[in-house]
Amino acid sequence: MSDWFALTVNPLELVVRGSVMYVGLLLVVRFLLRRDVGSMSMADVLFIVLIADASQNAMAGDYKSITDGAVLVATLVAWNVGLDWLAYRSRTIRGLLEAPSLLIIKDGKWIRPNLKKEWITTDEVLAKLREVGIDDIAAVRSACLESDGELGVIRRDGGQVHRPQKSRQAGA
Repeated sequence: MSDWFALTVNPLELVVRGSVMYVGLLLVVRFLLRRDVGSMSMADVLFIVLIADASQNAMAGDYKSITDGAVLVATLVAWNVGLDWLAYRSRTIRGLLEAPSLLIIKDGKWIRPNLKKEWITTDEVLAKLREVGIDDIAAVRSACLESDGELGVIRRDGGQVHRPQKSRQAGA
């Protein structure tokens, strides 16, 4: 039972492995996963699960104890919290970590090169517009794909755009 908590891998090695994999995966996610408007597709979720499984061995080597795993998890949490804090404090860091808003409709007209850049179809955007009560792009002054994948919309008539409430699970 004492082997459960004994370090079997050098903690510095776990920190370095975790750091390298965190930064590498952060770059992959930053540049590949904003394609869908407002949500992640099943393919994106599967991609993340597979990447997590494939990267586990690269991060951990052959650790065998709970303590080894805790050091690795603490390293990943530290990177996540640290980068969030840096992004909050620095516009430059925020610009590196978060994709800028991308204009996809201006004055009721599609910005097709930007749709193509993010692999977004007009049907996907129209579906999101219908969710906020807009059935014709002529009613849109501007629509931007935000850094979180949501669609930000400003109506031409100045009317307020209401976002649908996200469903909550019982007890949440």
